[in-house]
Amino acid sequence: MRSEITDQELAESLFIVNRHAKTAPQPKHLYDIKKQAISKLLKENKARKVGLHFSEHPKYSKQHSTLLIEVGGYYFHIPAEKKDFDHLKHLGSVDQAYRNPKPKLSLSKAKRILYDYLDWDQPTKDRTTPASYHSSPSFLGQRNITPWNQRHKRK
Repeated sequence: MRSEITDQELAESLFIVNRHAKTAPQPKHLYDIKKQAISKLLKENKARKVGLHFSEHPKYSKQHSTLLIEVGGYYFHIPAEKKDFDHLKHLGSVDQAYRNPKPKLSLSKAKRILYDYLDWDQPTKDRTTPASYHSSPSFLGQRNITPWNQRHKRK
């Protein structure tokens, strides 16, 4: 693990990973990175719990709250635990006017920084094609297929 990773680098990396997770088709790994990094930052007192916010996306049409975390001047939401309700102030609804600063950092570099911080090995790239691409047969690229409008009628 690199010891010279600053709180600012960690916060910017978390921002990039979180932003990509929100639009990723399979965001589980990105959210796992975020959760583990924030958990470690809280244990090391490099992050602080600010308070609770009402979630913008209620589960099953029921309102619930998320925990607001501050890291290096950036703010993130994570699921709240029961003990958080006993010790933290509820801040109401999220302030839609506030936005985190936008760092200039690629997703791959952000992940690399967080992997170093968490002392994780970088996953190797899987070059196999996902199974979803093979779900339906295709005739594209096959030479002996007659176009639909030139096929002979069956008798």
